Amino acid sequence: MPRRYDPDRRQRIIEAAIRVVGEKGLAGLSHRSVAAAADVPLGSTTYHFTTLDELMVAALRQANEGFAKVVASYGGLDDPGTDLATALARILGDWLSGDRTAVELEYELYLAALRRPALRPVAAEWADDLAARLARRTDPVTARALVALVDGICLQVLLTGTPYDEGYAREALGRVIP
Repeated sequence: MPRRYDPDRRQRIIEAAIRVVGEKGLAGLSHRSVAAAADVPLGSTTYHFTTLDELMVAALRQANEGFAKVVASYGGLDDPGTDLATALARILGDWLSGDRTAVELEYELYLAALRRPALRPVAAEWADDLAARLARRTDPVTARALVALVDGICLQVLLTGTPYDEGYAREALGRVIP
């Protein structure tokens, strides 16, 4: 039987892993559950991702792109004439008001890095990217403090179920910006 050419299989496996984590949490993630969700043979998942950590790294990297796209679509962070606190608060509002499942998934994978060292560099990528972007408008220490505050606000919204308060976020962020 000839081998079927399937150039999108790896990507379908990553997307299936994201769906599995979104539906069942990290506890439901296995090569078998992903293979079923992607409608591929089990051997395909292990061929492309030898370990679950490798699969989670790919899923987290793709999930991180959601926040990066929101940041990139909003040009206000790079414009010195834009109020930085307002721009960041608006970006958070856009991100948190979007697909809630995607945001929760991103944080679930992000927090999995606490127990899975292979995920730590990828988990840090979004924070490093945002800090580098913010450092263009402020100093590196303030940029890292802003990232920590953004992260904390997002976690509070996700964990408490309270609606995002853009005014509160703008005021809190403004207190950190010199």
